[in-house]
Amino acid sequence: MELFPSVVQVIPGDDFTVYAYCSDGAVRLVDVKPYIAKGGVFAPLADPAFFRERLTVINDAVAWDIAGNRAPTACVDLDSFTIFEKAPIVDDPLGALETA
Repeated sequence: MELFPSVVQVIPGDDFTVYAYCSDGAVRLVDVKPYIAKGGVFAPLADPAFFRERLTVINDAVAWDIAGNRAPTACVDLDSFTIFEKAPIVDDPLGALETA
């Protein structure tokens, strides 16, 4: 039995957002702009190409592969608890493609 869902897939959205597909079946929309505004470890994410190209799942969380080698200690990841508590559940953006 799973106590807390994990992130299993991520897709970049518009304007520094991420669709996080969770193991409980929910799709959550994560707004990353507040993190980017803090700078520090989040500073590289301000580059739109870097944001999109390095977005992945590491540590069962929304993450960016900073070093480019998928090392769990060389990434920036967002706390899954925060995502599940604060990011709203949204419709699957890929679901619209299935009907098109």
